[in-house]
Amino acid sequence: MDKETVLIVDDEKEIRDLVEIYLKNEGYNTLKAETGVDALNILEHTTVDLIVLDIMMPKMDGIQACMKIREEKNMPIIMLSAKSQDMDKINGLITGADDYMTKPFNPLELMARIKSQLRRYKRLNVQHYNDVDVIEVDDLFINIATHEVKIDGIEVKLTPREFDILELLARNRGMVFSIEKIYERVWKEEFLESDNTVMVHIRKIREKIEKDSRKPKYIKTVWGVGYKIEN
Repeated sequence: MDKETVLIVDDEKEIRDLVEIYLKNEGYNTLKAETGVDALNILEHTTVDLIVLDIMMPKMDGIQACMKIREEKNMPIIMLSAKSQDMDKINGLITGADDYMTKPFNPLELMARIKSQLRRYKRLNVQHYNDVDVIEVDDLFINIATHEVKIDGIEVKLTPREFDILELLARNRGMVFSIEKIYERVWKEEFLESDNTVMVHIRKIREKIEKDSRKPKYIKTVWGVGYKIEN
């Protein structure tokens, strides 16, 4: 079984290298980033299981980076900070961090917290891992492996693009995706402002899965923002 991958984000090379040594000694795979911007770039194309994220960094600090990461991803984040005030800790946790350590820290304690967070994350997501090929939202049934979609037990036929859009929204229930984000995630190309391709596809999906496409039950419009499938 492959070991988890931990992303270390800190503008201090000594910290990055120190944490990497301890992680590798425990058998983890590691990635390193010097800034929050670098970390976001890595997360665009690499699967990461946990992030060790420094707060005080140039360009984009850890709080900003954490907020951006939480827009799309839910892996554990442990924040590091040279500040020890309670308010800094509260701010870090409010923005989506799972744990917080103050510099200087004991590397062995950090390893213990990393292991704890990964165990907790796996336990909370075990149902997701087991049912990853099947998504159900009320009477909507989606089989990822077979590209089968059913409403009230009746199969509906979607094109590959329509299926990919539906899968994206269904996998991330409650999350709002802009037209631009949907296009870039599904078509894997840069979005052009005048392109109405996504809206056309959403309309076609609704015609196939909604009893009344004018009052959609599944794919909701968040005006001025984008689309979502609710929890």
